[in-house]
Amino acid sequence: MRYIFFIALGLALWSCQPTTPQTASEAEQTAKAIPAAQKQKGEPNQLDKYWYQGKAEISRYALSQNRYKDVHPGEAVLIFVTEDFLTDKQVKNDRYQNPNSVSVLKNNRVRTFPTGIYTYNIMTSVFTPVNSEEYTETMKITNSSQEWCGQTFMQLNRRDGEYDVLLRSYFEAEGDQRNKKPLALLEDDLFNRIRINPDRLPTGELQMYPSMMIARLLHLDFQPLSVNAKVIDYTGSEIKGEGLKAYEITYPQLKRTLQIVYNPAPPYTIEGWLDTYPSVFDKKPRTTVAQRTETVMSPYWQQNALEDMDKRLEVGID
Repeated sequence: MRYIFFIALGLALWSCQPTTPQTASEAEQTAKAIPAAQKQKGEPNQLDKYWYQGKAEISRYALSQNRYKDVHPGEAVLIFVTEDFLTDKQVKNDRYQNPNSVSVLKNNRVRTFPTGIYTYNIMTSVFTPVNSEEYTETMKITNSSQEWCGQTFMQLNRRDGEYDVLLRSYFEAEGDQRNKKPLALLEDDLFNRIRINPDRLPTGELQMYPSMMIARLLHLDFQPLSVNAKVIDYTGSEIKGEGLKAYEITYPQLKRTLQIVYNPAPPYTIEGWLDTYPSVFDKKPRTTVAQRTETVMSPYWQQNALEDMDKRLEVGID
C-alpha cells in the first residue's frame, strides 16, 4: 500500500498549481517516482515524453459555429494535460493522502462565439484514464453553457456499472434532473480516445451518447443513439494537412455527421472537426467547422500574472 501511495505521489503531473507548495524533499520524491509511473500498464510508451513533461498542450481553433439560422464566427481552445484523479471522489488528487488515484488525460474544450448581440461560452471537461486496458470508460464529464438567456450544467460520473447524470437548466422543459443511465460509448471522450490511441477507436454500428453540448443546443434527452462509426482518409478541403485521418460518426436519428480530423502519427494532434446537423429553428442543415491555427506546450497554471498576458498571443487569442 505504501508503494502505491508513493507512485500516486509521483504522478502529480502539474496540471494545476497544488494547494500547498511542495517541500524540497517532496519534490525530490516526485522526480524519482515519475519514470516508474510513466511505465504503468496500458500507457502508450511512445507518448510518455510528450504527455509527462510538466506542461499542457494548448491549441487554438478558428471556429464557424452552427447556431440559430446562421453559422457564426468564433474560436475554440482545446487543453490537454495529464493529472492524477481520485477514482472514489472523482476529483483531482490535490492532497495526495488518498491511494485511490489514477493518471487521466484531461481535456478542457472551450468554445466561444457571438450570436448577434450576445455571446455563447461553452466548456466541456473530460477525464479519461490513460490505462484504458484496466479502465475501459471515461470516469467523468462536465459541461456548462452560458449565454444571455441563462445557464445550463451537466455532469456524468461512471459509478457502479452505470452513469450517474446530473442536469441543471434554466429551461422549464429540462429543469433539474438526476438520472441513472446505462453504459454506452460517449461522443465527448472521442478526442481523448484519439489522443491516447486512435487504433482503438470503435467502428461499425454502435450505441453512443451525443455530446453534452449538442444535447443542450438541440434540447435532446440524454440517451444513447444508434450511430455508424468509421475511420477514413480525410479528403476534404476545410482542414489543412497531408495524410490526415478522420473519425466519422453518423447519427441517422439526428441527421447529423461529425468528422474529427487528426494526424495519425503520435501525438495524434486534433487538426479540426466538422459537424453537420439541421438547426432546431429552421431545420436546415449547416456545418460547424473548427480549424487548428496554433499549438503550444505550456505550464499555464503558473502563468497567471499581468506580465503573462503577452503569452496569449502565442496561442493566437486576444
